[in-house]
Amino acid sequence: MSVIKKNRWAITLAVFLVVCFLGLEEIAVRRAQALPNDTYHELETFANVLAIVQKNYVEPVSTKRLVDGAISGMLASLDPHSAYLTPELYRDLEVETRGSFGGIGIEITIKNGLLTVVSPIEDTPASRAGIKAGDQIIKINDEFTKDMTLTEAVKLMRGPSGSKLRLTLHRDGVPDLFSVTLTRAVIKIKSVKAKMLPGGYGYIRVSTFQENTNRGVEKAIDKLTKEDHGHLKGLILDLRDNPGGLLNQAVKVSNDFLNGGMVVYTMGRDPSQEQKYFAQRKTDFQDYPMVVLVNGGTASASEIVSGALQDHRRAIIVGTQTFGKGSVQTILPLDDHSALRLTTARYYTPNGRSIQAVGITPDVEVQNPQPTLASLERHGAKIETNPEIRENELPGHFNNGQNPKLEHREQMQEENQGSALPKSKTAAKAKQPDLQLDKAIDILKHWKNYQLQLAQRDSSASTSVASSATR
Repeated sequence: MSVIKKNRWAITLAVFLVVCFLGLEEIAVRRAQALPNDTYHELETFANVLAIVQKNYVEPVSTKRLVDGAISGMLASLDPHSAYLTPELYRDLEVETRGSFGGIGIEITIKNGLLTVVSPIEDTPASRAGIKAGDQIIKINDEFTKDMTLTEAVKLMRGPSGSKLRLTLHRDGVPDLFSVTLTRAVIKIKSVKAKMLPGGYGYIRVSTFQENTNRGVEKAIDKLTKEDHGHLKGLILDLRDNPGGLLNQAVKVSNDFLNGGMVVYTMGRDPSQEQKYFAQRKTDFQDYPMVVLVNGGTASASEIVSGALQDHRRAIIVGTQTFGKGSVQTILPLDDHSALRLTTARYYTPNGRSIQAVGITPDVEVQNPQPTLASLERHGAKIETNPEIRENELPGHFNNGQNPKLEHREQMQEENQGSALPKSKTAAKAKQPDLQLDKAIDILKHWKNYQLQLAQRDSSASTSVASSATR
């Protein structure tokens, strides 16, 4: 007799899971349709594995733990952004979009199989510690991140305000791993800041797209316009290290700078995901010179804004290639107050460019100097030499089975904690030059010359494409 026959409840559970994922409405439509044979076969395999694990695993394991793990694995296998959100994580997500949550203030993803920083959020423990876009997180405290899901990583990094968190990082151009200890805090994000730069140019910094970001941008524009005697001489919109956020806010912010036209459109397998978003025409539109600053930490919603302004030739884009997150995630709540975050569509710029895995190429490429570890030094950073990975650091390791009645032995102190970075008073005091901002100001000063250069480049590119097409 097979394991399946002995555990008929398992196959029932598997079918129940499929029903949950299809949803009641879809089930109603398919009431008279049978599931394909291959689906039944895969469900049988799943139920078989479930039963075998529960019977033979070295330690007792609950059905809920196995099912939650199966759902998490299912979503994680699709792409880096799809995920299963436990009730706790789902609540955290809802709080986060309102601008206040607990943690260290970084946006993360899985890139080339490695847990990677998309960008640190401005004025948070992560940004103050000098963590940069592109840093790879090797360990969270003593947990090795290999094969860790985004959900698991976020859960480890969240914690009570005031508690400590240690990250071991790898950074391109730095030969050794280094670690930094952060103090968790309640993250309250002020997503918009503005000031007047020397020369009479306005500067607006948008660190993330959360609820009411567009109102902050509108207030900033009004404030700068009044300071510039009713008409802006020029504006710099800084979207560097902006990990994105809410789509509707990206559309509304784009609307603040465009006089009509498409902002972005989305396309997915489901026709309901095909959406087009437009800016409104305005009678009092001010077409002042504008530069947008971007870098590798510019992602998602901030790429929508920079892509729209670039396609409409409303602004000159300065900096480096953006992150390339051009996908739409839909939150699908479940009955137990958990949810699925599922990738359902791709973003496209007004000219039909897909952002996904490519990003936005700046009109004027400017590299800022590679940051040193001096800022990390001031926050407890250490260099690790020849770091070791142990069994107890692997996600999901099981314990050694030692008899709990035996006298507890003191754990050996972990070796190789790393030596402190050499002190460098001059490096600590030195301020990194911002070549990208300097270039943006120069472009505004010589606006017509740069516009002419870009127009000539566009014309040359169009001629080249036309010539190739006639051959």
